[in-house]
Amino acid sequence: MGETLLEVRELHGFYGKSHVLHGVDLVIGAGEIVSLLGRNGVGRSTTVKAIMGQVQCTGSIRLRGEELLGLKGFQIAHKGVGYVPENRDIFPRLTVEQNLILGEKKPGAKSRWSLADMYRMFPRLEERRDTSAGVLSGGEQQMLTLCRTLMGDPDFIMIDEPTEGLAPKIVEQVASYLLELRRRGISVLLVEQKLAIALEISERLYVMGHGAIVFEGSPADLKCNAGVRKEWLEV
Repeated sequence: MGETLLEVRELHGFYGKSHVLHGVDLVIGAGEIVSLLGRNGVGRSTTVKAIMGQVQCTGSIRLRGEELLGLKGFQIAHKGVGYVPENRDIFPRLTVEQNLILGEKKPGAKSRWSLADMYRMFPRLEERRDTSAGVLSGGEQQMLTLCRTLMGDPDFIMIDEPTEGLAPKIVEQVASYLLELRRRGISVLLVEQKLAIALEISERLYVMGHGAIVFEGSPADLKCNAGVRKEWLEV
């Protein structure tokens, strides 16, 4: 891992009186893809929502050494954090292209990404550029959500279950999209159920259980650790 971009320490998260995160620690380096694995309900989505300022928390969340805890979601986004939620948040009545343009940081601001980049990564979006987003398939909506987040030119992007319910061919496209982010120096925190994609593209992995990190290591470390896989990942 190179220079630290994001550092989470002793993160406790709460939904009302329900204590969901129990002292989560994780670190993400610049230009690194890190996966957060675990069964449903262990706190993975809550962790990314907490980093995005959407969950009541204590502890520390630092981006390049600057504390994010206590900031609102839009303020965190302005610091260079992108978030792709699980529910494919699109504007259904707007066209594909209008959705992408809405994602832009500021009109006219210099960005690493252009509409042409999005259409090159996902040619299907270019074919559908004038189509209302609401009539797209689930896979197309996922592509659109990923690309709209990128149009905001984040340095760090959190993606929650991007391959859920997608056909294998589109899963491959999502994997190549993630590798393209890494090539452009963008750090990724990927919440994923599919172990294969996480092992293939991640430099490091964290496994969660009961609201805490129970394993941290490389894909090779996890492949060698049948005990962790059996106890915390296999259904």
